[in-house]
Amino acid sequence: MNLPAITIKVLLADDHELFRDGFKMLIKKQQDIEIIGEAENGRELVNFAKELKPDVIVTDIKMPVLDGIEATKTLTKQFPGIGIIALSMFDDEFLIVDMLEAGAKGYLLKNAQKEEIFEAIRSVYNNETYYCNKTSTRLAQMIAKSGFNPYHKKQRVDFSERELEIMRLICQEYSNKEIGEKLFISTRTVEGHRNKIQDKIKAKNMAGIIIYAVKHGIYKL
Repeated sequence: MNLPAITIKVLLADDHELFRDGFKMLIKKQQDIEIIGEAENGRELVNFAKELKPDVIVTDIKMPVLDGIEATKTLTKQFPGIGIIALSMFDDEFLIVDMLEAGAKGYLLKNAQKEEIFEAIRSVYNNETYYCNKTSTRLAQMIAKSGFNPYHKKQRVDFSERELEIMRLICQEYSNKEIGEKLFISTRTVEGHRNKIQDKIKAKNMAGIIIYAVKHGIYKL
């Protein structure tokens, strides 16, 4: 017997109708993702979340009436099972950190590629944290030093000495090629180690490695 495919129910919040329309057009062709409602301010978002019970919320940070940060605090208390993704027009680092501390499980810049948007929604739906691919090292370090910590309930992960070396060098902004030269290994070998590290900690990119390494004392800023 074929089981029905899971559809991720998404509630969208943004005060610009044009952006919401464009976002809905992107999602339309995804068979496993459905926009079930849209809000134009934080108060509407909270009310619609109560009514529609979405799996994932994608919300702008800067909104009228009630901003994304305050709405996220309220929603996290009332509906801890909903995954919230913050949207930022610019790389507004302090607001992104505030959103994560308020309870968001991921963030995206509004100019993110469509495939990254889909990946973020699916990751957060699966209770994984998602950091935008365009995250700067500075922002990753700010998140690492903040009160946001998605790892406190996760099992301990064991790393080889080589993996730990590579994680520390990534935190110091060395490229794969530079890490290879420093450790006398090929760039491809570095990439293999990096992929293995990301698999172990369920990270999608460099930001996830930096935040994990700092939170777990593998690298000290």
